[in-house]
Amino acid sequence: MLYAVVMSSAPPPFQKPREPAETPALLEVGTAPAEQGLRADAARNRARLLEAAARLIAEHGVAGVTMEAVAAAADVGKGTVFRRFGDRTGLLTALLDHSARRLQADFLSGPPPLGPGAPPLERLRAFGVAVLYRTAEQLDLQLAAQPEPTRRFAHPVAGALRAHLTMLLRQTVSDGDCELLAHTLLASLDPALIHHLNRQRGVPMERLENAWLDLVARVTRTDPPD
Repeated sequence: MLYAVVMSSAPPPFQKPREPAETPALLEVGTAPAEQGLRADAARNRARLLEAAARLIAEHGVAGVTMEAVAAAADVGKGTVFRRFGDRTGLLTALLDHSARRLQADFLSGPPPLGPGAPPLERLRAFGVAVLYRTAEQLDLQLAAQPEPTRRFAHPVAGALRAHLTMLLRQTVSDGDCELLAHTLLASLDPALIHHLNRQRGVPMERLENAWLDLVARVTRTDPPD
């Protein structure tokens, strides 16, 4: 009965949110926060550990990445790996952060249409396609390193992607709640959803790419690309 009462009431008028005029701060491109202040030899050791972990993933999948295996592959003591990353999740997160910074460098200063120089709508399309294929390429790693649900959307990498997408939406959709629209669009690129659609249901990547372009067209009220 309560549900019927609520549904029969007229919805409240949409109020455009007060969004800051300035572009939200993104992650710093370059040295990761965990690497700042490290001695040169410590920074080299960290890079060597990440390279060893990446090789193990390429050869054995994420399941083959243990702190012990990474230590052996990098020819260091196991304690070194724990001191540098804390635990396995910290190690996997560091790998994802490194990849996220490369992606951010591409959309901040890379060639168009992903980078500056293209119209906002074209950059919006290219952004989703880039995130989609990056996620698919690193799907096992992305799933293994996902923060717990209460911290998932507050993670700096998620915030950086959301901030950039919000900026592009503000330049394309003048009358929408661009911050919440950014959340909605990013939900279609969620690693767990891509795993379900592509690996469990066999939906080809081309169809997922076309779905992103169609979604952008509907949100921005524009025609999809030819």
